[in-house]
Amino acid sequence: MTLNTGGAIIVCIVDDDASVRKSLANLLRSAGYRSRVFASGEEFLTLENFDDVACLLLDLKMNGLSGLDVMRALTFKGRKFPVICMSAHWDEATLAESSRYKPIECLRKPFSGDALLSAVEFALQCER
Repeated sequence: MTLNTGGAIIVCIVDDDASVRKSLANLLRSAGYRSRVFASGEEFLTLENFDDVACLLLDLKMNGLSGLDVMRALTFKGRKFPVICMSAHWDEATLAESSRYKPIECLRKPFSGDALLSAVEFALQCER
């Protein structure tokens, strides 16, 4: 599977909650960003390449592969884009484990649109 974005750089959203995916995609669109949504880590990892991924918004607690599992797989694949972790269920062990994969930000759900957009803007600036 490819992103088929015509070379445009996009923000990918991986969350198993359809309403979260939709609201984040709408928020990003309203701020002028292109996005692509994925219902699971497994679906996201089927991409043939990640060249068009500018930033990944990743839920840590999902059915199937967790966000930590996805970050492990991306590290193995030589990830070159920033990750912003999101979760409604923080615990010290998860935060400690996620920090091993160097996310740009970890946001606790529910978070404000401004907090998300600030994190995305920071992530995109880090990659330039």
